[in-house]
Amino acid sequence: MTEPHTYPVRVEATLDEPLSRWLWLVKWILAVPHYVVLAFLWFAYPFVTIAAFFAILVTGRYPRPLFGFTSGVLRWSWRVQYYSYAALGTDRYPPFTLADVPDYPARLEIAYPERLSRGLVLVKWWLLAIPHFIVVGLFAGGGSWLAFRAGDNDFDWAAGGLVGVLVLVAGVVLLVTGRYPRPIFDFVLGMDRWVLRVAAYVSLMTDEYPPFRLDMGGAEAGHEPPHPRPRPAGASGWTGGRIGAAVTGAVLVLASMGFLTGGGALFWADRTQRDADGYLAASTTVVAGGYAVTTDPVQVRGISGFTAFVGDARVRATSADGRPVFVGIGRSDAVAGYLATTEYTTLADRTGDWTHPGGAPAGPPGDAGVWVASTSGAGTQSLAWPVLDGRWTAVVMNADASRGISVRAEAGATAPALGWMALGLLIIGTAMLAGGAALIGVAAHRASRRPGSPTTPEPSTADV
Repeated sequence: MTEPHTYPVRVEATLDEPLSRWLWLVKWILAVPHYVVLAFLWFAYPFVTIAAFFAILVTGRYPRPLFGFTSGVLRWSWRVQYYSYAALGTDRYPPFTLADVPDYPARLEIAYPERLSRGLVLVKWWLLAIPHFIVVGLFAGGGSWLAFRAGDNDFDWAAGGLVGVLVLVAGVVLLVTGRYPRPIFDFVLGMDRWVLRVAAYVSLMTDEYPPFRLDMGGAEAGHEPPHPRPRPAGASGWTGGRIGAAVTGAVLVLASMGFLTGGGALFWADRTQRDADGYLAASTTVVAGGYAVTTDPVQVRGISGFTAFVGDARVRATSADGRPVFVGIGRSDAVAGYLATTEYTTLADRTGDWTHPGGAPAGPPGDAGVWVASTSGAGTQSLAWPVLDGRWTAVVMNADASRGISVRAEAGATAPALGWMALGLLIIGTAMLAGGAALIGVAAHRASRRPGSPTTPEPSTADV
């Protein structure tokens, strides 16, 4: 009988028994460090493939450095998927490398093509691959597979379809019986192999059309599957303590993203969003039909800490209709007394703006005597104020106390401690990221330790 032709994309795997009954339940969080790295690699992947497209179109060759990168990303992704939810075929933590790891239970080898067709490169990645897209969509479900679509460069075919369903079934059987069903493993590997062949084809890495053939099992025709080194005697693999350490590490890594993102945002604001006077400010257009516009009362307690964060506050207002404008800051109870019978609008962040019914104020705001700081006049009026302890309200009015407010208002603060806050968040986030990565790395290393090459015993005197 003639042996099946070996496709240039070799996908091989070994069911690495015995497998933990329940480790698969938490592999989604254990694989988080890989997902983070792969997100960056897959961001670059389509750009590298586009560069290869033009190189093939001009020279008929796929540049070896680009080929090494794309095949490495596919290889890394296959190891992570085999460990997680495209197979659950091993408990050995995937290595962080683009290179081939001969003793890892999942391997991917793509033969480098010396020449590629300039004509096929124009159509094979979309038109010729359409029949395979339909099949792979059935295997993966919902189009969650490698495809060059706008904004989609993921490599996650375990999200649904037959692969996801069968891997879930295998996980449940493993949880109950402690054994991975071999028929499911063989079928899942056949589908994974089909997906990877199509992935390499649409990535322009071969001109040989993927076969419509479900080559089941971990071994390719004419080749043996990988032979992982046996676990040393006495090694217990993923113990409860190691799993706990890895899960704790993954939680720390996830939490560190929040600190690093927050610290990075504050650092960006501190370094790039200050105006020429050093203020961080936000502006809005205010239009109201009454006689005044006020802020919600702001309560300041513990002035030393608050001042360190806020620093000096500043309110600016520019009239949109040319009338002189008044800006004042006063204690909330005094301001409320002045405006008690006046129609005015309060700007509230959480509850929405609301209008207090009433009539005209008793007199011009400049004569009210309730302000700790104020300014008025034509054009832009700017009021800077060192924050004090108490309950405060800012007010914008027409200087002549006339009805109808239309101004461009701006509020800001110097926030002198913002840079230190950003630095603190970045340090905490970095420490958490390093600690989490260390916990995962140590747990994975100890769980997957393999013995070194056996040494040859020295001959005894009886053999001499």
